[in-house]
Amino acid sequence: MKRRAFLLESAVGGASLLGLGELRAETSTAVAQQGEGVASFELEEATIAEVQRDMVGGKLTSLSLTRQYLERIDDMDRKGPALRAMLEINPDAQAIARDLDAERRARGSRGPLHGIPVLLKDNIDTNDRMTTTAGSYALEGSIPLRDAFIAQRLRDAGAVLLGKTNLSEWANFRSSKSSSGWSGRGGQARNPYILDRNPCGSSSGSGSAISANFAMVSVGTETDGSIVCPASASGIVGIKPTLGLVSRAGIIPIAHSQDTAGPMARTVTDAAILLTALAGIDPRDSATKTSRGRSRPDYTRFLDANGLKGARIGVARERFFGYSEETDRIAEDAISEMRRRGAVIVDPANIASVGKFDDTEFEVLLYEFKADLNAYLAGLTESPVRSLADVMRFNATHQDREMPYFRQEIMEMAQKKGALTTAAGVELPPV
Repeated sequence: MKRRAFLLESAVGGASLLGLGELRAETSTAVAQQGEGVASFELEEATIAEVQRDMVGGKLTSLSLTRQYLERIDDMDRKGPALRAMLEINPDAQAIARDLDAERRARGSRGPLHGIPVLLKDNIDTNDRMTTTAGSYALEGSIPLRDAFIAQRLRDAGAVLLGKTNLSEWANFRSSKSSSGWSGRGGQARNPYILDRNPCGSSSGSGSAISANFAMVSVGTETDGSIVCPASASGIVGIKPTLGLVSRAGIIPIAHSQDTAGPMARTVTDAAILLTALAGIDPRDSATKTSRGRSRPDYTRFLDANGLKGARIGVARERFFGYSEETDRIAEDAISEMRRRGAVIVDPANIASVGKFDDTEFEVLLYEFKADLNAYLAGLTESPVRSLADVMRFNATHQDREMPYFRQEIMEMAQKKGALTTAAGVELPPV
């Protein structure tokens, strides 16, 4: 069974099991709304390797590929199921694709991402005609002075930066009562399989967009679950890299001790291809120095269909099971399948420290958010806000657009914190 068929069956069946008749009807309607577009969309579930093969054979060009994805977004993001996964489209995407086609004809391909449309979460800087706003009207119109390191890496690899995806505003570090996937600029992003559910995590638009086939792959960011949660909820692959493997320079931050960007894709192979392009040592981010000699030039080399044989996998039952019989059943099926494929299941493997450090972690995030965001905003030249305090004043002044559903109490808590060097009297590393 293909990924899409499996997920559609799970979504509708799950709604039925829960007794949510109206939800099941809405889900079925959503599937029907997508049906016409999906049936006629030849790139549904296409992989990077398949598309590259078709470009080499002349069946596709980067320009035709880009145009098909743009039509798909037009049909489904504000029309049809209205996923609201996108914030803006790169107005130069077709011109970039055309130039990459000419380059392929003249000099050959740069590599697996040559001509491939890629989406970026809207907290990743691009120095082009797209803005970078973290979903907030406070940064509307802001164009950074230079690309984020990872955006430049993608351009160098020959990718087409197709557009910016919706997200939980400020990467979901504004209010404890927020809705995942809501931003002032984009509204509420939706799960592509059950439209009245959010797509989870701050990289929600990046997850929803790839699941709905709006591009080949996307880049999300994570501090604490914001790649892996939307990947799970939308039925795709998400990887949170080890801190230091992928540069944080040019990404609107929460906390430098935890932030990282990472790939989101429909297959593990495509995620590995994207990770290869993103990883690199960046003079602007000292943390990437730790990956020298440890990162790899091609992560697809480590893909192994038999990789579960002999792998020891622990099952942390305490505090993670028992909330839902249906969810537990799905988890048990997955555990059985891993065992069948040769994994050694350690069950139980409970983690005694779960939840023990939540308050401490949050305290660190508050200190780092204030320092890191202030540093980022101070480096902008055309922005009306230059500090966290400015953002909070903007939100208070524009409550109808920025705070119609929830407030900014997390920002207020962060603003009250001192400098990083004063945190609990401990000298902390610089941003």
